[in-house]
Amino acid sequence: MRAHHAAHSFQSFPVYSSSFIGDSRLVLGGGGGASRSGIKNKLRLYNVNQDRSIEMLNEFELEAGEDAPMSMAADVQGKNLVCGINSTEELVARGENENCRVFEVNDNKLSLLTKKGTLNTDNVEEFQKVSVLSQDGTVLAAAGPKILHLLSFPLLVPLATAIETKSEIYDAAFSGNTLVVVTIEELLVYSLSKPSSPSKPKKKGKPKAAPSMSVTLEHTIPLPPNLEGGSFRAGHYHPTDSGVFYTAINTKPVRTRTSKSMPRQSFVLKWDTATWKVEKSRKIGDKPLTCFVVSPDGQYLGFGSSDLSIGLLDATTLAPTVSILKAHEFPPTTICFNPTSQLFVSGSADNSIRVVSLPGDSSSYSWTFVLLVIALLILLLAVGAQKVLN
Repeated sequence: MRAHHAAHSFQSFPVYSSSFIGDSRLVLGGGGGASRSGIKNKLRLYNVNQDRSIEMLNEFELEAGEDAPMSMAADVQGKNLVCGINSTEELVARGENENCRVFEVNDNKLSLLTKKGTLNTDNVEEFQKVSVLSQDGTVLAAAGPKILHLLSFPLLVPLATAIETKSEIYDAAFSGNTLVVVTIEELLVYSLSKPSSPSKPKKKGKPKAAPSMSVTLEHTIPLPPNLEGGSFRAGHYHPTDSGVFYTAINTKPVRTRTSKSMPRQSFVLKWDTATWKVEKSRKIGDKPLTCFVVSPDGQYLGFGSSDLSIGLLDATTLAPTVSILKAHEFPPTTICFNPTSQLFVSGSADNSIRVVSLPGDSSSYSWTFVLLVIALLILLLAVGAQKVLN
């Protein structure tokens, strides 16, 4: 499949996170980080046009000394988004890091709605690397290195006891009342008792406490035997089929006495969640994957690689459908689809994004096929009727 794409470069704006808040509304998070580089940390709202051109609609500049937005997730229906943004190093050192922040988009303007600390550490190197919303947009999974919090969204009221893991957390995924926490060593599958919606806050006073949510570990899924020694990089459910789960896995270089080390290869796996067995596997390349996501319509798997490329796989067969070599000067740091799965965007610390246009959703292909079949049947009937008349 041939996909049209366009690159856009920015002046001093390394991109680390991204999310669509609407079909044509894209939010980017980036900046120079907590270092005193002189590059300001910001959120930017863009309009993405049909010809893949972009125009900035609004910019929200963070306070001096705060970190760049390192993770992001959007509730398209509510026009809210959550970001992982560390407070200044001074506040972090005092244990006052308000790293989990909710913004709203109203009249094409970004504004801060609320913020909360979840990391509970004075280590300035730790940050909220995972920000994932449930399918209905009411529950947020926010994680640092080894602790994941479940919070109501957008109020950020704690819903359950924090989940602690023995290895580093890289991703999380919701499907109904199931949560999968993706660590580098294993997949942790939890069942959740879904709470009722927390009360909305009145104009004055604090929000009421949300109902508690019970969290039960059901399965612990290790790396497949043929990929032992590797690491999970990301994991996502199929958006319409909870029986399918996808993971990105990077292997470690292997060196023997008789040969040089093998390259650090990358793979995408398709799992059956009824048995948690691997159904399909696809090698992506000889470099680690840095980003991985599933399109909202469930047709495509998007990825970014440390070899500077981005690409798409068919979600059913894992066959490559789009490959763009050297999409960036530095490895991609973020990728996302728009809600209709017609746009795919990648971003990088090289101060650039790339906008890729995709064909319409599968329903358009289905209707085209149906119409072709109907036309063929009409033609055959006409030919048959003519032979009968003759």
